[in-house]
Amino acid sequence: MAKSRNNLLGVGGQRKKLSRAEQNGAGQSRAADRDSAEARRQDLLKKMRERSQGAADTSEE
Repeated sequence: MAKSRNNLLGVGGQRKKLSRAEQNGAGQSRAADRDSAEARRQDLLKKMRERSQGAADTSEE
């Protein structure tokens, strides 16, 4: 068994490297920002698809 119980690296895979912000507890807000950015991207893609669908419908007529 390893000398230190806190060092579990190599037991069950490797850990994700934490940034300083994540170590200090500010990582959750960054994750929320990332999620909101993803939501905005998805919304933009949806609008673009709707516009292209509408343009394709009018060109068929």
